[in-house]
Amino acid sequence: MTKQEVLDHILSTGVVAVIRMKDTQRLKRVIEAIRLGGVKSIEITMTVPGAVQIIADLVKTVPDDVLVGAGTVTEVETANKVIDAGAKFVVGPILNVDIIKLCNQRGVVIMPGCYTPTEIFTAWKAGADIIKVFPATSLGPKYFKDIRGPFPDLRLLPTGGVSVDNVGEWIAAGAVAVGIGSDLLDKKAIDEERYEVLTERAKRMVENFVKAKKGF
Repeated sequence: MTKQEVLDHILSTGVVAVIRMKDTQRLKRVIEAIRLGGVKSIEITMTVPGAVQIIADLVKTVPDDVLVGAGTVTEVETANKVIDAGAKFVVGPILNVDIIKLCNQRGVVIMPGCYTPTEIFTAWKAGADIIKVFPATSLGPKYFKDIRGPFPDLRLLPTGGVSVDNVGEWIAAGAVAVGIGSDLLDKKAIDEERYEVLTERAKRMVENFVKAKKGF
């Protein structure tokens, strides 16, 4: 996929699942479960032991409609490694302009983490494709509406504070997509291998996203 195709995929499906799992067999079942519900962008965080190799393995085995990306990327060296492993997008918890430059050079979608209006604008001007607003928990949807007042062209994605049921509030406030972890990936259901629970939650979340986009 080209960089534009990857970006279009993320914007059209609207949900990036943030996954922190080291059990690769169970991870693949989780990915398939949420894929069946319509969530097809997967972020493997660098906090997971062996994350780069996990990404390399997943890229070879997931269905063609699933995007595998890397999260919690804070250094250029790490960004290079995950791109070499096949990551289709790179997400950071912080703003690192050098990573933005690298991803643009290598044709990979980049989503740096920002918090303040200055950070957000700096990232956008540096060439970020989507701005991950983190932690969005303490800011709320209204912050997105306020930011998009002076900057209507920004693509913002909240991580933290996003749930299956409140995704519509973020989209209505101007987010183009959302990042979500624990509320989608129910730990109890995973431990009990009730993957149908994940499928149902993913389906409901995507439906809420689509409904909000139509009303935006």
